[in-house]
Amino acid sequence: MRFPGRLAAAIAVLTDVEQRKRPVSEALKAWGLNNRFAGAGDRAAIGNLVYDALRRRASHAFAMNSDSPRALVLAVAMRDWGETPASLAEIFASDDHAPEPLTPEEIAGAEADLSSAPPAIRADIPEWLAPSLERAFGGDWIAEGEAMAARPSLDLRVNALKAAPEKVMRSLARFSPQPAAIAPFGLTMPAGPRDARTPNVTTDEGYLKGWFEVQDQGSQIVAALANARQGEQVLDLCAGAGGKTLALAANMGNSGQIFAYDSDRSRLAPIYDRLKRNGVRNAQVRAPNPGALDDLVGKLDRVVVDAPCTGTGTWRRRPDTKWKLTPELLAQRLSEQAALLVEAARYLKPGGTLVYITCSILPEENDDQIAAFLAANPGFESQDMSTAWRSALITDMPEGLSTAAGGVCLTPLRTSTDGFYCHLLRRK
Repeated sequence: MRFPGRLAAAIAVLTDVEQRKRPVSEALKAWGLNNRFAGAGDRAAIGNLVYDALRRRASHAFAMNSDSPRALVLAVAMRDWGETPASLAEIFASDDHAPEPLTPEEIAGAEADLSSAPPAIRADIPEWLAPSLERAFGGDWIAEGEAMAARPSLDLRVNALKAAPEKVMRSLARFSPQPAAIAPFGLTMPAGPRDARTPNVTTDEGYLKGWFEVQDQGSQIVAALANARQGEQVLDLCAGAGGKTLALAANMGNSGQIFAYDSDRSRLAPIYDRLKRNGVRNAQVRAPNPGALDDLVGKLDRVVVDAPCTGTGTWRRRPDTKWKLTPELLAQRLSEQAALLVEAARYLKPGGTLVYITCSILPEENDDQIAAFLAANPGFESQDMSTAWRSALITDMPEGLSTAAGGVCLTPLRTSTDGFYCHLLRRK
């Protein structure tokens, strides 16, 4: 496919997403099945156009004076990918599959100045979330939003149970991975421009042998901050597919015991194969049956709560969720998080540590939750995150990561990671 046809396809996919209210991944998959002539490069380019349109939906719609799929995709081509109205006119004229010629208003949108746009537009976030981000990041909140609208890198975590970073780098040399800036066992591959394809590392021999996992560096950092130690008894209360369970097991050197639990069987299902491939021997999966965790009450050294949240920290990877988030959904997540904190506390022995993690950048889900829990549970106290950072990552914590309540918040702007929050609480 030539570029005009790819633009037309991206417009069709985005129209399908909006009209049928379906996830972007499903719409792209359906388009691929219905257009089998398209190669891998075509599908990657179309996916990049669609995701880029959604990442900067607010600012592109403002510039183009329209939020139609056509306006958003053309804005990506001209405002992000370096095309001009003249270059598009030339290639559109010679391609039967091209979109309709640009209108005068669309041509004007290519050079529209956003300096006077409302702050939420420049930050590319829903307007109702602006007060939350401003409370979290102060004068940097617009820049934080802009960073959330960029493409993410592809990050890997080397599985220390089976390999060293140098071994994985040799295996993936064709993709030129580089050591991550913070995570000691992290490797990263920056996102490419325009129609660049994301490396398919899961077909590599090293992945099949369990040498590494695909995991954002931020997720690796908060898993390390959990500071699970050899010989400890640890509960991963919201284990999901097991990403953090695997990281905890590697940090513990396959010693002690990890109990991996999730209330949703379907989320937990992939963990069994992943544990086997990674060579994890100290994890015991607890299915969500009645009384599944009763024998652990008051006995554990560490409970990790990777709480269900709005996922605002993953907007780079799932930009469609940014525009679907509502105050009602936020309120639902806040209720679930509060209940999980109370539940997690039951399993800790005196002196044990509760590790609270979210992939959110909203203070309502982070500092506010911790403050409410501590007010209702005087038997707990915050641990110093700077000390925890040095212990887990063997370096001083970078400036600007501490939150008002004493947690740590990672963001694309500050740490080149997804957005994550971590707070450690000790049971007195």
